[in-house]
Amino acid sequence: MLLGEGNGENEVAEQLGINVKTVRKWRDRFHAKGINGLEDSPRPGAPTTFTTLQRCEIIAIACDYPSNYGYDTHNHWTGKILTEAANTNISGLSISESSIRRTLEMNDLNKMWLHSKDPEFTEKVNDIVDLYVNTPKNEVVICVDEKTGMQAIERVAKMVLPKPGIVGKYECEYIRHGTQSLIAAFDIKTGNVIAQCGDKRAAEDLLAFMEQVAQAYVDDKKIHVIWDNLNIHKDGASDRWTQFNEKHGGKFEFHFTPKHASWVNQIEIFFSILHRRCLKLSSFKSKEELREMVMKFIKLWNDKEGHAFNWTFKGYPMQNIEKEIA
Repeated sequence: MLLGEGNGENEVAEQLGINVKTVRKWRDRFHAKGINGLEDSPRPGAPTTFTTLQRCEIIAIACDYPSNYGYDTHNHWTGKILTEAANTNISGLSISESSIRRTLEMNDLNKMWLHSKDPEFTEKVNDIVDLYVNTPKNEVVICVDEKTGMQAIERVAKMVLPKPGIVGKYECEYIRHGTQSLIAAFDIKTGNVIAQCGDKRAAEDLLAFMEQVAQAYVDDKKIHVIWDNLNIHKDGASDRWTQFNEKHGGKFEFHFTPKHASWVNQIEIFFSILHRRCLKLSSFKSKEELREMVMKFIKLWNDKEGHAFNWTFKGYPMQNIEKEIA
């Protein structure tokens, strides 16, 4: 009704006290399905008991020291004290120890990054998750990051292939031939990856890469960039990203993951796939051979195997959800 009276999206959001993205979502549903679009869509199973943000905060506490929550005599969490800490420190939460355990069982916590103490943790997670789940119409969301220190190591002996009853073996001694740095962008809708691989990832390398991204999305109205808090992702003294955005008509909007919470970035899933399928246990005679193999894998991904990830994130760190390719 407010939109129909000629009010803008921002004005409606301010009057109702909601996010402008929520206004857009319901406007688009109304345009697509009329009054029926305003009804709740069918949802499988029982409704979710805990919010996305609450589950994020449970994981964040589990990855911190108990002493930071008043348990000075404990050097690690138990189910009981973690449940107490979660219910005490997370707003509106009332969760059982068994539910806490189920949350943790879905994760390999030893592979997580540091616990984020970002004062804007809530706002940043909500912003990014909303973009993933409710991507605005005619807008693009890309996840950008760098995979540095990829080692071109040549194993001194070939891998012994497994046989029935015999485990495969690989040589632990190797020769180093240098490293490569990958800069990549993952499109959350299409699964397409834009990549640049070279000797370094300085600010000028990232700027050149983002020009490549801009050319790939020249016809899109807005490009949302999800990335972490690395210094070259910030403006710096040269106002690099402000100038870059002005050059491209202000179509880029940058969203920063909470500090020490880069697992919110979907490209980490792609980097995991790349490592397992292309880099792990491999042998490269030069960094040029490593670079060639990485770019060849990315081309294969884009041409045949690439896909968007099935986003079912409910406050857990993102799971390995690579599709089985037939």
